[in-house]
Amino acid sequence: MNWVCYLLRCADDTLYCGITNDLDKRIAAHNAGEGAKYTRSRIPVELVFSEACEDRSSASKREMQIKKLSRAAKLILIQKS
Repeated sequence: MNWVCYLLRCADDTLYCGITNDLDKRIAAHNAGEGAKYTRSRIPVELVFSEACEDRSSASKREMQIKKLSRAAKLILIQKS
């Protein structure tokens, strides 16, 4: 399986970070209101960053690193991608 850590820009301009092994399916779930509770009331969402990871464990670790970043740092990460 190919694990991915991703960032979404929500309709209210907030950012959401998550992991998945099927990015297209996960984004579709978020936009259908079936994704994370956080994004359900903030659809539509747009993929703004994704990063391939070796496995679920490394994807989870990367997700936690990104979640600890400030919004400004996340925006820089998005711009660099």
